[in-house]
Amino acid sequence: MKLQSDNTIKYLFLLFIVAISIFSILIPDVFWSMANFQSIASQIAVLGILTLAMAIPMLTSGINLSIIATMNACALIIAYFITKQDSFGYLLIGLSLSLLCAFLIGLFNGALISIVKVSPILATLGTMTLINGLNILMTNGSTIANFPESFLTISSTIFLFVPFPLIIFLFLALIIWFLLEKTTIGKSIYFIGNNEKATFYSGIDTGKVIIVVYIISSLLCMFAAILMMSKLNSAKASYGDSYLLISILASVLGGINPDGGKGKLIGILIALILLQIIESGLNMLGVSSYITMILWGCLLILFIFLQRYRLFK
Repeated sequence: MKLQSDNTIKYLFLLFIVAISIFSILIPDVFWSMANFQSIASQIAVLGILTLAMAIPMLTSGINLSIIATMNACALIIAYFITKQDSFGYLLIGLSLSLLCAFLIGLFNGALISIVKVSPILATLGTMTLINGLNILMTNGSTIANFPESFLTISSTIFLFVPFPLIIFLFLALIIWFLLEKTTIGKSIYFIGNNEKATFYSGIDTGKVIIVVYIISSLLCMFAAILMMSKLNSAKASYGDSYLLISILASVLGGINPDGGKGKLIGILIALILLQIIESGLNMLGVSSYITMILWGCLLILFIFLQRYRLFK
């Protein structure tokens, strides 16, 4: 497992150097500007949190396809209250109900998978469809916008040249790292991903661990919702659809095995930086976003192939 992780990071660094070299030759002045690096840093935050929300279930050999729907549901709840009145009380109500919503979605997903024994991909696909329908029904597909200025400062604040959203992401990543590496439940997550049945017979309550995993995944989506709202000054049921594929790509590219049990946080962080550099560079070169999506799909298929046939080892 350690060898596979080390080789994954080695390949990521190789891709990182290639990407940096290409963009340094083609667009040196724009690529190496402070504005570009701050832009990359601010954009990593939302995608990074969603990738964490995707990676944790994948470590248990599961998946959470409902992260985008959950993020939008949380965003719409918060948006409804903060547009009613610019006050701390309304903000607190919105955040509390959003937190409750994320908790219930995670609990529902976890119960379907661990108790009802529904396949993770089918359970979260059903939850995603259900939440998307509710989001559109409650808002008629309209956009909620024009948030208070105090809320928008979350995305615009820069501390020591570092965007505040990036600081929030790194703080959450540190918490997840501690959870996975230094706690019993973190070890249990890896054990379940390697062999759920053996883990159960060893005395670990696998059902409880899986429920906790999906609750954590959903709670992370609430933080992504806050950062997304602050950045876009709006909330809508259809925001962020492209993030679903990219979060899976970043997880797999970072060394998370789709079959579970393997993967480290450092690989995910490197993969996120690499993907954002490539996306920003292609945007500055005027490459179509559709071509970028094709590239993401090819990378995802390639890395799944490499992991499946153990070419990283």
